Amino acid sequence: MKRVIMLLLLWCNISLSLFAQESLVLKGRVSGPTGEAIVGATLSLEGRKEKSSSGPGGTFSLSYKKGDALHVSSLGYVTYRVVLNGQVSLDIHLQQSSEALDEVVVVGYGTQKKGEVTSSIASVKSEDFTKGAVKDAGQLIQGKVAGLRISTPSGDPGESTQVSLRGLNSINGSQDPLVIIDGIPGDLSTVAPEDIESVDVLKDGSAAAIYGTRATAGVILVTTRRNTATESRTTIEYNGYASLQTLFRKPEMMGAGDYRRLIADGIPYQDLGSETDWVDEVTRNPLSHNHNISLFGGNSRTNFTGSINYRNWEGIFLKSGQERLNIRANLNHDMFDGKLKTNVQLISRNTKSNNGGSSPYMWRQAIIRNPTDQIYNENGKWQERDAYFYDNPLGMIYETIDDNIFRETRLSGSLDYRPIKGLSLKMLLSRVQNNDLSGNATTFDHINTTKNNLNGTASRNTRSSVQNLTELTANYTATFDNHKIDVLGGYSWQDDTFDQFYAYNFDFPTDDYTYNKLEAGMALQRGLAEMTSYKENRKLIGFFARLSYNYKEKYMVLASIRREGSSTFGANNKWGSFPAISLGWDIAKEDFVKDITAFNQLKLRAGFGVTGTIASASYMSQTSYNFERVQGAYINGRWVPGFVPTRNFNPDLRWERKNEYNVGLDFSLFDNRVYGSFDYYTRRVKDLLYQFNVPSPPYLYSSMMLNAGEMSNMGFEALVNVNALRKGDFKWKTGLTVATNKNKLINLSNKQFDVTVPFFEAGYTGEPIQMSTHRVEVGRPVGDFYVWKTVGVDDNGKWLVENQEGKTIPISEATLDDRQYYGNGIPDVNVGWNNNFNYKQVDFSFSFRGSFGHQVLNMSRMYYENPINKAYNVLKTAYDPVYGKTLTNDLVYVSHYIENADFMKLDNVTLGYTFKPNTIKGIQKFRVYASGLNLLTITGYKGLDPEAASYRGDFTFAPGIEHRDRYPTTRTFTMGLNVTF
Repeated sequence: MKRVIMLLLLWCNISLSLFAQESLVLKGRVSGPTGEAIVGATLSLEGRKEKSSSGPGGTFSLSYKKGDALHVSSLGYVTYRVVLNGQVSLDIHLQQSSEALDEVVVVGYGTQKKGEVTSSIASVKSEDFTKGAVKDAGQLIQGKVAGLRISTPSGDPGESTQVSLRGLNSINGSQDPLVIIDGIPGDLSTVAPEDIESVDVLKDGSAAAIYGTRATAGVILVTTRRNTATESRTTIEYNGYASLQTLFRKPEMMGAGDYRRLIADGIPYQDLGSETDWVDEVTRNPLSHNHNISLFGGNSRTNFTGSINYRNWEGIFLKSGQERLNIRANLNHDMFDGKLKTNVQLISRNTKSNNGGSSPYMWRQAIIRNPTDQIYNENGKWQERDAYFYDNPLGMIYETIDDNIFRETRLSGSLDYRPIKGLSLKMLLSRVQNNDLSGNATTFDHINTTKNNLNGTASRNTRSSVQNLTELTANYTATFDNHKIDVLGGYSWQDDTFDQFYAYNFDFPTDDYTYNKLEAGMALQRGLAEMTSYKENRKLIGFFARLSYNYKEKYMVLASIRREGSSTFGANNKWGSFPAISLGWDIAKEDFVKDITAFNQLKLRAGFGVTGTIASASYMSQTSYNFERVQGAYINGRWVPGFVPTRNFNPDLRWERKNEYNVGLDFSLFDNRVYGSFDYYTRRVKDLLYQFNVPSPPYLYSSMMLNAGEMSNMGFEALVNVNALRKGDFKWKTGLTVATNKNKLINLSNKQFDVTVPFFEAGYTGEPIQMSTHRVEVGRPVGDFYVWKTVGVDDNGKWLVENQEGKTIPISEATLDDRQYYGNGIPDVNVGWNNNFNYKQVDFSFSFRGSFGHQVLNMSRMYYENPINKAYNVLKTAYDPVYGKTLTNDLVYVSHYIENADFMKLDNVTLGYTFKPNTIKGIQKFRVYASGLNLLTITGYKGLDPEAASYRGDFTFAPGIEHRDRYPTTRTFTMGLNVTF
C-alpha cells in the first residue's frame, strides 16, 4: 500500500510539474525607445509556429515553458530575444532599427526586402517624415531622398509642392513623377499626410520600367496606414495642430516718408496726402488648424481602418484659404483559412477654396502702389487712378468672388487568392471620379466696371474626370535550399475620360446674381459672351512580367518587361515595349570578407531600364477641324462658317523613350549604425515630342507634333544615415543627401520630315519689357539664361553691354543677336541634412536643405530697382549707385538682375515631449510638440526667396525666375498633439 501511495504522490508531483511548465503565463508590454506603446508587435517562441501580437497599449499575454526563447519584432525596430525562466511579467523595450536589411520596401506591384533590392529605390517611413503643418506627401519627404527635388514656391494653401526627379526629361510631356496611392494612380494631395505610412520612390529605369509609358519622370509609391494587428484590438488616434503663418520676407519698398523726402529733393513723385503700407493692408498672419482622427479595429480575420481629416488653412492674403475634408475607410477580410483575402477602400476628398481677388497679379499691385495714396476716395469707394496697370489691390480682393469646390471619390476593391503556398492571384478594381466646379464674379465696384465699363462679370467653369482601372496579377514566390525566386505576371487596363465646360458673360443688371445667373448678362445678346466645352478619352493597356532571383541574398537579378498600348499615339505606333534588368552582389556575404565584422552589407548594383513619356493630349496624331465664324463664305445667300483644320494627321507619332543606366552601392556598416547608398546614372531620352513648323501646303496646318531629337541627363546621388548615438537614454540619428545633375539637349530634328530646330526660346518678362528670358539650344544644358550682359553704366546713366565680339557698346546699339548665355536656373547640387534626437521622453529634430551652383532672375529688382517710372513705387535700393553711377535707363532685361542664388534653409525644427503611458488614465500615448517650417535662409540672393522660382507649366524650360506676380512664401509656426486611446 505504501508503494502505491508513493507512486501516486510521485505521479501527482510529476503531473503538477508538467502542468506548471505548460501553464506559465507571461504578461507584459512592448514599447519603443521613448516609452511609446508598440501595437501589433509580433511575439513568437523558438521552435513553435504559433504567433501573437501586442494589443492596445502594447500589452500582451502568452503561455510558455521554462527555457523557451521569446522573439519580439516589429517593423522599424531591432528584434528582441530573451530566454524565459519562470517570469510572469516582462516589459520589453525595442530599439529602433537602422534600416534593417529585412525591412520591406514597396516596389511596382509588390514588395521586396531591402537587402534584395537591385534597383535605385528610396524609402521613407512615417517616423522620418517632416513634422508640422505640411501641405502634402511631397513635403513629408522633402530633403530626404537624394535626387528628388521638392520645393514649395508658393504660400498659397491650395497649391501643392513641386516635384522633380533627376532633372528634366521631356519637352511636351509631363515632368511630374507618376504617383501611385495603394496601387491606384493619384497625386501627392490624394490622402492626408497623417494617413501615410511610407513613401517609396522608384528612381531609376530598372525599377520604374514596370510602369511603362508613365514612368520617365519616376514613380512615387504612397502606402496608407492600415490595421496590421493579428489580435482583436481597437485603437483611436487623434492628431491635431494649429499653425500661425507670417510672410517669409517682405519687400523693402519706399514708404510715404521716403516719397516726401525725395519730393523735397526735387524728384517728381506725387504726394497724395496719405500714408499706407499696401503690403500690410493686403496680408495677414493667418491662423490655421488641422484635425485627424484614425480608428483601427477588428481581429486577425476581419479588420478595418477609418480616418477623418479636417483642415482649415487660411492664406497670407486676405480672403484666401482652403477648407478640406478627407474621409478614408479600409476594410480587410480573410476567408477559407486565409487563402482568400479581400480589401475594400474608399477615399473621399472634398476641398473648398475661396481666393477672392487674392491673385499673384494683386501682389504686384500692392508692391507698386504709391504709399501716399489712400484706400478709399471721398465717396467711400475704392480709390482708383488712371495709370496703366495701376489698380487698387484691396478693391480687387473685396470686389471679387472666386470660389472653387473640388470633390473626388476613389473606390477600390481587391481579391487576393492563394490556392497554394507562395502563389497569389490578385484582381484590383478601382474607379476614381472627380468634379471641379469654380465660379468667379466681379461687382460693379471692381475695376472691371469702374475702369473697363464691363458692368459686372461672371463665369462658371466645371471640369470632371472618370478613371476606371482593372489589374490582374499572378505572383509566385518560392524558396528552396539557398535559392529564392519571385515571378510576377499581370495585365492592366485603364480608361480615362475628361470633360470641361466654361461660360463667361458680363454687363449684368445687378450684382446679386454673382455667378449664378449667367444668362442675365447683356453681352450674350451682343455676341460677346464666351462658351466652350471639351471632352476627351484615352485608354492604356499593358501586359507586364517580372522575375527576381537571389542566391543566399548574395547574388541577385531582376528582369521585367512591359508591353503597353495607348490610344494617344498614331495608328502605326500604338504599342511599345519597356524592358529592364538589374543585378546585385552583396560582397559582405562573401567568404573573403566575412571576417570583417564592420560590413553588414556591401551590395553593388547595376541596372538598365526603358521607360516612356505619354503625349500631353489625347488626339495629337489625328486631324481635327474647327468651325470658324470669321473664315467662311456666302453660299446661296447664307453665311457658312469655315471648316478650318487645326491639326495634321501623323500616324507615326509615338512616345518618348528614355534609356537609363544606373550603378550603385548599398552599404551598412558597424552593426547597421552607418548605412546608405551611392548611385551614378546616365539617361538618354529619344524621340522627344516637339511642335514643328511645317509647310502649308502640302500640310493642312502650319505646325505639327513630331518625334524629334534627344536629351540627356546624368548625375550622382548619395545618401548616408548614421545612428551616431543609440545607447542609453540619449539617441541621435543624422542623415545626409547629396545629388547632382547635368542636362543637355543633344538634337532637335526629324529626318523623316526634314525639319531641324537649332534652339527655342522660353520664359518671358512681361510688359513693358516683353522679352524671352531663356534659350534652349542644341548642345547646351536646359535652363540657360539668354540676356544682354552688362559691363557698366555710361555718364548718362545708360547701360553698357558686351556684344558678341566682346566689345563694350551702349545698350541702345545692341541687337537681339548681341544677347549671350549668362548663368543657369537649375542647381548643380542639391543637399539635405536631417537630424533626430531623443532623450527619454523628449524628441527634437531639425532639417536643412540647400541648392548650389545656379542663378535666379530677380524680377522684382529688374522692375522695382529702377526709378525711371515715377508712377510706380520702387525698392528702397532704387536710387543706389549702379557701377558707381545713377541709373536712368528704361526697364530692360539685362544680366545685372541675374544673381547667384546658392542657399541653405533651416527647413524644419520640431521639439516634442511624450508623456509616459497611462499618465492620463485611458490614454496610451500623449505627445505634444512645437514645430517651425521654412524658418531661416542663408543666402547672398537679394530677392525674397531663392527657392520661389517655379519650374513647372510655362516655366519648365525657363527655371530660375522669381516672378513679380506671385503668391509669397511663408514661415509657419505650429503647436500640436498626438493622442492614442
